[in-house]
Amino acid sequence: MTIARTASPAKMSSTELGALWMTYHKKTMILRMLEYFIAKADDKKAKELMSGLWKQLDAKVTEMKVMLENEGAAVPDGFTKEDCSIGAPALFENGFDIMFCRILKEISMGMYVLHLTISYREDIVLLYKQLTDITQTYYNHFTQFLSDKALLPRPTYVSMPQSTDYITDKQYMKGTGLFGHKRPLNTVEFGLLYHGFETNITGMQLMSGFAQCAKDEAVRNYFAKGKALSKEILKDIGDILLQNDIQPPATPGGTVTGSTEAPFSDKLMLYCVYLLGSFSLGGQGFSTAFNLRNDVVAVSAKQAKDVFEYAREAATIMMEKGWMEEPPRMDV
Repeated sequence: MTIARTASPAKMSSTELGALWMTYHKKTMILRMLEYFIAKADDKKAKELMSGLWKQLDAKVTEMKVMLENEGAAVPDGFTKEDCSIGAPALFENGFDIMFCRILKEISMGMYVLHLTISYREDIVLLYKQLTDITQTYYNHFTQFLSDKALLPRPTYVSMPQSTDYITDKQYMKGTGLFGHKRPLNTVEFGLLYHGFETNITGMQLMSGFAQCAKDEAVRNYFAKGKALSKEILKDIGDILLQNDIQPPATPGGTVTGSTEAPFSDKLMLYCVYLLGSFSLGGQGFSTAFNLRNDVVAVSAKQAKDVFEYAREAATIMMEKGWMEEPPRMDV
């Protein structure tokens, strides 16, 4: 009798190693944050959702660890139990936990698309497909939870178009006409602005909470700077919407409590903000490409520059503090 042999997986490529390395850091960060939010959750449904996500992601972190060990690669430190203080008082209230988890799932979706495109080995491709499925499932769960709780209002409604039209006048791309008249925003432009407004409200609350509990003065000042940047972005977007007779969305961002005891290490909080800022740059690039009104493009480009500089500052601080792990080198 001939025994069928299963072919050994191909050697892990450099791009796959880099993708797994990044994913491991992000997933271990999310696990630590989920552990804290689960411990402090006062809503049964919210606790169940976050616990379900934690269980699935924890299994995937173990899977990635085994993949790396099988290649003889050092497993990243990532973020451990030492980076989370479950006993710390609640820092956020009023649904902030699910709002923030929803944003984390947005980031995950974007990163998995990138990492899937540079993965070739079947087991690694399957890992990212499974992670994508988990992320999309829980993103929907979080969205519906927030909608049911009236914490995530729906965007503005418009009349449905009754015909199709084509743009033939290049003035369409101008922010203002000859007499200063601005054409109305289209729904694509509004959608991009709305997303920026929604995420920056939550981001502003996150920065506010981190700023009041960070131990290191430089890190604390950095978070305060981030809060001011989020406020500036919200004002820019709000001004554009009001100029178009659109009321800026009143999306709650959660409530920061008066606690000054940090639930996470300064290292984890700084990495979290670095990750959010870096991901935001992709959204800014998308916004710049698909906005057709030049004045809106100019605002988006300025915001992208500011966010880029802010994210780079986080990297500098992490290096100065010895908190930034070096990615695997291209030793060929």
